[in-house]
Amino acid sequence: MATFAYVGRSRSGAVKKGELTAKTKDEAVDQLRKQSVVVTSLEEKTGKGGLTLSFGSGLTDKDLVVFTRQFGTMINAGLPLVQCLEILSTQSENKVLRETVGEVRGQVEAGSTFSDALRRHPKVFDDLYVNMVHAGEVGGLLDTILTRLAKHIEKAMKLKGQIKSAMIYPSAILGVAGIVITVLMIFVIPIFAKMFEELSGGKVGLPGPTQLVIDISNAFQSFWYIAVGLIIGAVTLVKKYYATPKGRMAIDKFLLKTPIFGDLIRKASVAKFTRTLGTLLSSGVPLLDGLSICAKTSGNKVIEEALLNARVSISGGKTIADPLTQSQVFPKMVTHMIAVGESTGALDAMLGKIADFYEDEVDQAVASLTSLLEPMMMVFLGVVIGFIVIAMYLPIFKMASAIG
Repeated sequence: MATFAYVGRSRSGAVKKGELTAKTKDEAVDQLRKQSVVVTSLEEKTGKGGLTLSFGSGLTDKDLVVFTRQFGTMINAGLPLVQCLEILSTQSENKVLRETVGEVRGQVEAGSTFSDALRRHPKVFDDLYVNMVHAGEVGGLLDTILTRLAKHIEKAMKLKGQIKSAMIYPSAILGVAGIVITVLMIFVIPIFAKMFEELSGGKVGLPGPTQLVIDISNAFQSFWYIAVGLIIGAVTLVKKYYATPKGRMAIDKFLLKTPIFGDLIRKASVAKFTRTLGTLLSSGVPLLDGLSICAKTSGNKVIEEALLNARVSISGGKTIADPLTQSQVFPKMVTHMIAVGESTGALDAMLGKIADFYEDEVDQAVASLTSLLEPMMMVFLGVVIGFIVIAMYLPIFKMASAIG
C-alpha cells in the first residue's frame, strides 16, 4: 500500500486536503470519487515523507498520433482488438509505447476492458484518451473515436507548436545578446582598458561612457559567480513557488495579465479548452467528466479553477455558461456562443466552431508577436552593442583630436 497526498473539492466547492492509502493512484482516485471529492492534485509520498519525482514517459505526441490512427484503421478493417494490439506492440518504433502496448494486450487477454487497461498507464494515456476510448467501447464506435482522437491530438500539437514558435525567436535573440555581451565584457573590454591605461599612464581620465563600461566589465570578471548564483537561485525559487497551489495561481494570473503574452496565452487556453470539451462531448463523455478532464489538462491554474467551479455549479443545476461568465476568465463571445450551443442542443458543434476561431486567432497573434518582437529585439541588441563600441572608441577619438 502507498500513501497519497491529495487536494480536491467537495460538491459544495470547499477545498479538501489530506492523505490516504491505496495500492495504486487509480484506486486512490476511486476512493476520493466515492467520497464526492473532485481531485485536483494527487501525489504519492515516499517513505521519507517527500514527494516522488515524476519523469517524462519518453513518448511524443507524434508517436501517439501514429499509434492511434493505425489502431483505428485496424479496428475499422475488422481485426480483433487483441490482434491489433499485438501487431502495434511489435512494429512501434518507440520503446516506451511498444512495452506499454504489450502490457495492455496482456491485460486485455486477462479479461480487462481496453479502457481499464489503458487507465493503468497514466504516463502514456491521459484521462482524455482513456475516457474517449471508454465512450467508444460503450457506444460501439471505437474506430470512429480513435480517428477523432488522433485529429484532436494533431490539433493540440499544432497549437503547442504555435506557442513554442512564438517563444523561440525572442529567447534566441536574448540568448545571443547575452552571450555577445558576456564575451565583450570578459575578454574584449579588458584589452581596451589595459591599452588606455598604458597610453595615458593612468593620469588622464576616461570619458564617462567608457569608464562605465570598464567598471561593468570589472564587475563581470570579479563577481560573475555571484551573478550566476543569483540567477540559478531565482529560477529555483520561482520553480518551487510555482509548484505550490498558491504560487501557481499567482504566477498564472500574472501571465494572463501581461501586455503582449497574456492575450496569446488566453486565446491558446480557450482554443485548447473548447477543442477538448467539444471532442469529449461529441464522443459521448458526460459533461461533468469532460469539465474535470479539461481542468486537469488546461495548463493554467486560473482556468483550471474556473472550470472546476463551473463543474460544481453545473452539478447543482446551473447551465455551463453562467459560471464561466461569472469567472470573468473567458471572453464574452465565448460564453455567449456556449450559451447558444446549450440552448440549441448543439454544444459540441458550437465548441468546435469556437476552437476553430481561436486557433486562427492564435495564428494571427503569433504572426503579430513575431513581427513586433523582431524589430524590438534588433533595436535592443543594436543599442547595447553600439553603446559598448562607441564607449570604447571615444578615448581613441579624443586622442586623435588632441594630436590633430
